[in-house]
Amino acid sequence: MSAREFILPDLGEGLTEAEVVAWLVAPGDEVSVDQPVVELESAKSVVQLPTPFAGVVESLGGEVGQVLHAGQVLMRLAPIGAEVDAASAGETTDAAAPAAAVGVASPAHAEPVAAEPGIAVPTEAASEESGAVLIGYGTRTSAATARSASAPSRFGRRRSDGETPEASEPASSTTGPDAPSDASAPGTGRAMDETAETEGLGHDDETRALAEAHAAHTLEHGRHSPVISPIVRRLAREHGFDASELLGSGPDGLVVRADVEAFITELDEARAGRGTAPAMPSVSSVAATPSAPAAPAAPRAGEQRVPLDRMQRAAAAHFTRSRREIPEATVWMDVDATELLAARRQLNAATGEKFGITALVARFAIAGLRRHPSLNASFDADRNELVLHSGINLGLAAQTPRGLLVPVVHGVERMSLRELRDAIEARTDQASTGAFPPDALTGGTFTLNNYGTLGVDGSAAIINHPEAAMLGIGRLVERPWVVDGAIAVRSVTELTISFDHRVCDGAEAAAFLTFIAGCIERPISLLADL
Repeated sequence: MSAREFILPDLGEGLTEAEVVAWLVAPGDEVSVDQPVVELESAKSVVQLPTPFAGVVESLGGEVGQVLHAGQVLMRLAPIGAEVDAASAGETTDAAAPAAAVGVASPAHAEPVAAEPGIAVPTEAASEESGAVLIGYGTRTSAATARSASAPSRFGRRRSDGETPEASEPASSTTGPDAPSDASAPGTGRAMDETAETEGLGHDDETRALAEAHAAHTLEHGRHSPVISPIVRRLAREHGFDASELLGSGPDGLVVRADVEAFITELDEARAGRGTAPAMPSVSSVAATPSAPAAPAAPRAGEQRVPLDRMQRAAAAHFTRSRREIPEATVWMDVDATELLAARRQLNAATGEKFGITALVARFAIAGLRRHPSLNASFDADRNELVLHSGINLGLAAQTPRGLLVPVVHGVERMSLRELRDAIEARTDQASTGAFPPDALTGGTFTLNNYGTLGVDGSAAIINHPEAAMLGIGRLVERPWVVDGAIAVRSVTELTISFDHRVCDGAEAAAFLTFIAGCIERPISLLADL
């Protein structure tokens, strides 16, 4: 039996790359199914990935500190009992090459088939099955149809035999602040000045070459270039244009991420006054070529410029997208929580266990979402449809050493209060280090934000896209409160609900909030619904 390749799976929520923090195994080690083998840092957290196969580590897919992309070979495993080649055990595989990113296996081994875009699955059935849920590695073996070797790749072009990884590296692999300013690739528009400077190019030829390069980044209504990647479509949509209206540089005019990013770069340069904006939309004539990007601004006296790390950039993009796409509204009310605190003391005394306020309010929120399912939903802007979720996956806004994250407890509608408390505590413990399992940061349908732990009363929170609502709890403080016509000192908190106005109106959100308030003021009232 030939060696098997563990392909870096899709990490979820649009995350397509991760940095190797530490290898937990070395070439020559024998590993079992579901054994953690590598620690990766994505834009959201540090995760340990388990191997879906058993075997002997033949080679590793990258060095510590190297950034790997979804679809690349993470590790090669030889069958247990097979002799690991000494040469391959002493060095890492060339998995970091883009050939792996397009799901092309080494010709020396059995050719895998693609069960998911960019995810290679060996053709031989696994002798053991993994219980871990990784995208592309289900808990059962599944048959898949092999793609022809001549078929265009789902993620950029295929690398021809003998071509070096550098030559076939997609331009999109060097994006963000770390990208070289002089990077060039076919169809990116960043090599136009170099094209114009080719020896022997006359003035007319130079003009024509620049025009053709710029035309690739001109939008045209009626143009329907193929676009396969949802990430490419979304990236274009976030910047206000349709990716299919670009002329793609991929096979058969396929629009790849590099094309969209090049067009966005021209837009940004034009808006910053560094060049002429590309056509938005179709213009038959070619606009003037953008000038070279200006040098980074030098810090003024007393200023310090701090570049964002990978997680901060991802968070900034996520917050910006939420504010841009979601027409949110917020309603709030003060609530007397005295009876809730009394009920918690009784519960703790009766069970000998400890139940926190967050778990109790989460239990109320679950009951409220059953009554108001439109708040446990998301809005599909592409199809103008409201997507109602049958299950409730509760996100918990948490401040971690890596910044603000929203770990998710899945399937809370099926949990008892004790199970819900334990699941929340587990996520809280993970938040203290910022290290979460791969599925802990994906799939949320509604978020609970206990910002009272930060010592504040209220907040107009940013909704966690693509969710439709977020419930917030403020701090508990003693305040004068009218009870039965007399002023008394009561423990009071503020509840807020931020919601997507596309999924419901204010009356629906207010009804949800008053239901939660009623449960807090009279916890026994929830017994009828349990």
